[in-house]
Amino acid sequence: MRLPLFLKFTFLALSAAAIIPSAYGQVDPLDTIEVSKAGKNAKADELYFAALKDKIKGDDKQATELFEQYITLRPEVSAAFYELSKLNYKNKNNEKAEAYIKKAIELDRGNKWYKEQYASILAEKGAFAEAAGIMAALSDTEPQDPIYLITAAEYYERAKKYEDAIIFIDKALGQNGQDEDILIRKMQLYLNMNNVDKAAEVVEKLISQDPQNGKYYKLLGDLYDNNKLPAKATAVYERARKTIPNDPAVQLGIAEHYLKNGDSVSYVAYVKKVIVNNELDAETQLELLKSYIQSLPNDTVSRDQGIPLMRQLVAQHPQDAEVLAYYGAFLEANNQHDSAVSLYKRSLAIKPGNFSVWEKLLESSTGKEYADSLIKYSERAMRLFPNQGVVHYYNGIGHLNRKEYPAAIKAINRAIDFLPENNKEVLAMMYSQLADIYNTNKQYELSDQTFVKAMKIDPDNATLLNNYSYYLSERGVKLDEAEKMSKRSLELRPNEATFLDTYGWILYKKGDYPKAKEYIQKAIDLAGVKADATLYDHIGNIYYKLNEKGKAIENWKISKQKGGDDPLIDKKISEGKLYE
Repeated sequence: MRLPLFLKFTFLALSAAAIIPSAYGQVDPLDTIEVSKAGKNAKADELYFAALKDKIKGDDKQATELFEQYITLRPEVSAAFYELSKLNYKNKNNEKAEAYIKKAIELDRGNKWYKEQYASILAEKGAFAEAAGIMAALSDTEPQDPIYLITAAEYYERAKKYEDAIIFIDKALGQNGQDEDILIRKMQLYLNMNNVDKAAEVVEKLISQDPQNGKYYKLLGDLYDNNKLPAKATAVYERARKTIPNDPAVQLGIAEHYLKNGDSVSYVAYVKKVIVNNELDAETQLELLKSYIQSLPNDTVSRDQGIPLMRQLVAQHPQDAEVLAYYGAFLEANNQHDSAVSLYKRSLAIKPGNFSVWEKLLESSTGKEYADSLIKYSERAMRLFPNQGVVHYYNGIGHLNRKEYPAAIKAINRAIDFLPENNKEVLAMMYSQLADIYNTNKQYELSDQTFVKAMKIDPDNATLLNNYSYYLSERGVKLDEAEKMSKRSLELRPNEATFLDTYGWILYKKGDYPKAKEYIQKAIDLAGVKADATLYDHIGNIYYKLNEKGKAIENWKISKQKGGDDPLIDKKISEGKLYE
């Protein structure tokens, strides 16, 4: 049987309301709207139902327009004003939200939902004391719901009316027993009032309720330490040490207490205890270890302190993929490549879908001596993560290191295809790498085109500007353009030896030998003992052009000693003549 229109609408409206969330997770109060059997209100009823449907669909603008039309037809229905208030509040139109909720309350002064909404709007605009007053009044009319007491206390606290806040916190405690969260809020209120003793009394109550819970001793110790009462903190930890000596929270509290008071030796002793305390889960132990290592003064100390602790964690959690991976990364950072790779592989055997560990494994194998491994691992990773551009990129680096240029070009182009266009820095880096490969493979036109693409993405990338300008100088083409790019790279990074060498080499190619010598000598001076064979080969060539053959041969010899790869270096030295 078809339902009469007014009955059907009422049922559907109330059903829709049941799935709309409201303040504090309660159900929206949609009053049953009295609809006349006569036709004069039928349009209004349809508007209300349509507005609810649009609200549920997320079309706030259309819902607002329909509710506004509705209240012109039915200005006595408080629920419509409430809905308009919520829609405007959601969309940051707080003045309208406040006006609508005031009208809803005027029409139905006993509705708690409307008052909650009004309190939220007042708090949003900073009228915390007024909002607190509303919640306090609701706590009287709704004594069975402690949320009103707690929210009143929160608003009084934000209004800096701490004593009023404590009154309502105590009422909430009366309803909820000695609830931990409420007690901690009370402690914070006393601290806001600079009443450390009262705050400490609250924490002592927590300890008396559960004397085996180490976090309460730490809370009290921190309270005293943070308020410059270290002797009282020491007394708390002495009590805790006797009661629960192996509790990790107590050990951590003692460690931090020593650190705050300048006793670094005792700090180290206790922080090591807590890191390897197997009452903690592996994740917490690992986070503590990371924080501890970051606090150490240098890499040598972190290596010496970190490796023994990592070994203990691995012994405790031999099947924890994250512990194994972190130990691998730690060893990789300390130049223990083979051990790091072994740990990465163990981690991936346990958790093969951990992409970040695959990245670490691939990144650790980019050296030329690991080319075969990089290709093998990247091919495995590609089967698991076929759409991850970085995996294809590493595959390309493996082929590049084996001088398999077509395969490298194909892989890096594939990586670029998978990379999001908004990842500009990485995209520019990949184009730059691709351009390098094209240049090495003597595909100069493609190299130039790819460098241009990279620079459109990242025009102030100093490395990119340097590399492109150097390749142009090596080929002896577009030297004016190369000089401009190289000069710009030096503006961005003025004391980079490699960039100075590039600029000097461009000047050499343009025949400005005195100025070329100035820049390349500066590069050698900046690099010091790290100055490479290319720098000495370049300045040797410049000395030859300046008719200083003795200095030319001297620098060529240094270039050879440093392992230079110029195939003509022996001939240049033996004949004392420049060959290019």
